[in-house]
Amino acid sequence: MSRIIILVGSMRSGGNTQLLAQAFAEGAKKRNEVEIVSVADYKVTPCIGCNSCFTRENNRCFQEDDMTQIYEKLKTADIVVIASPVYFYGISAQLKAIVDRLHTPMRNEFPIKKLGLLLVGAATLPELFDAIVVQYQLVLDFFQLENIGMVLVRGVKEKGDIVGNAALKEAFDLGMSVE
Repeated sequence: MSRIIILVGSMRSGGNTQLLAQAFAEGAKKRNEVEIVSVADYKVTPCIGCNSCFTRENNRCFQEDDMTQIYEKLKTADIVVIASPVYFYGISAQLKAIVDRLHTPMRNEFPIKKLGLLLVGAATLPELFDAIVVQYQLVLDFFQLENIGMVLVRGVKEKGDIVGNAALKEAFDLGMSVE
């Protein structure tokens, strides 16, 4: 049994990204402990690249915000799943702020061994997710993480467009496959 943290990068409650993440979580809950962490519930300011976390006690960031709560959750995670809407060929700004704040030696305390990716985009371009997938692969390679899989959904824009989409079953099945 693994502990899975799903970082949901959508500010839209009940939106397509959240529904996709929930489908994954329902499958994964059959054999794992799962927690969904929505960026909408946390105020995290962007990293300013000062590197003070490298010299501060406990590698704490000087910024006092909700990232400390997310760090605590990640210290217990075996698997992290990134779920994001795609805005202009990238993950959401709110999720990017969290990812960038992982540029800290504190990440060495995280027991994370596996990573997954769930993306939702309105466009139907074949290359819609390419830039994100390249970044994802770089993270997998750099941290020597195992890829549990990806669900990439095109053509869903309005809230609820994903309902009835085969991607929800694909996400559920991916969740079921995780141990």
